[in-house]
Amino acid sequence: MPLQTPPLRGIHDERGAKFTEFGGWDMAVEFDSIQTEHAAVRENAGIFDVSHMGQIHVSGPDATELMQRLTSNDVSRLSVGDSQYAAITDEEGIILDDTVVYRLPDENGQPTYLFVPNAGTDEATHERWIRYRNEWDLEATVDNRTDEYAMFAVQGPNAVDLVESAAEGSVDDLERFEARYATIDGIECWTARTGYTGEDGFELIVPWTAAEEIWAAFDCQPCGLGARDTLRIEAGLLLAGQDFDPETDPRTPYEAGIGFTVALETEFVGRDALAEIENTGVGERLVGFQLIDRGVPRHGYDITNVESRVIGTVTSGTMSPTLERAIGLGYVPVEYAEPGTTLQVIVRGQSKKARVETTPFIDTV
Repeated sequence: MPLQTPPLRGIHDERGAKFTEFGGWDMAVEFDSIQTEHAAVRENAGIFDVSHMGQIHVSGPDATELMQRLTSNDVSRLSVGDSQYAAITDEEGIILDDTVVYRLPDENGQPTYLFVPNAGTDEATHERWIRYRNEWDLEATVDNRTDEYAMFAVQGPNAVDLVESAAEGSVDDLERFEARYATIDGIECWTARTGYTGEDGFELIVPWTAAEEIWAAFDCQPCGLGARDTLRIEAGLLLAGQDFDPETDPRTPYEAGIGFTVALETEFVGRDALAEIENTGVGERLVGFQLIDRGVPRHGYDITNVESRVIGTVTSGTMSPTLERAIGLGYVPVEYAEPGTTLQVIVRGQSKKARVETTPFIDTV
């Protein structure tokens, strides 16, 4: 199948971006260099085109119940303008996806939500919501609006000032995980103080047809998926399909370190299984580590104990541009998960000493 293209594919090409396939999309992986873009976000500000992320819109009398029963967090806590991070789990408590749920202003007096599945999962997620809505006989409209909206992330220490300057009306009073509609260049944008870099900033959900105007409103470093990956690893954040995958590496929120998204006092698909796991504990857990020896850990590399017995696998790894050392994430048995524990990572056939670290690896907002 042909790759889907974001609305600014041509603009990025003219800027000299390099592209890669990601989640079925043809996305910019870097504009200048990963190091340049990474540094801009850590020290100043950068803008990412993340229009490959899904956009599912849910509204109606039973919208809250539908969202509550299909995501792991407590949706009922959300007031208009609030958002929350959550997992989407199956009956066994396995993470199918992770997502951010936004409570939009009510439509026709009914609760309304927008949530953001990961790239390439929007169609399956939309079908899942429709299937359960019908099975539970709930009254809610579920629309896949991925091809109607672009999404940009302005991130970094100066990102708030950039967005504040571009917006008509103030947005710098928004707290983390708060959002509202703001007008930028005459265009209404859902403006959320969320992000995936460990820095402050905003994610802007804008009409697909207005993408070029909004992108041009920000005079800062354009950034691709390469820098997005190094930034999120430093922040200890998960990447779907890499740090968990329901088919190749099934994990629960407790194993993946996002147990804080699980509201066991609510009823949702996978709740009973997760309640049992929360009671009995997990056998493995995702940990951060740094290499002590020279080398770079990569997805799929073996992790061993000091006796060279394989005990786990690297899920994400990079040479941290900020810290100038090799860091990574991987699952290990809980007895090896304590910070300071010595491990080994097999890098290109050679054993490299590593040490378990507390995540995030950097100070985050």
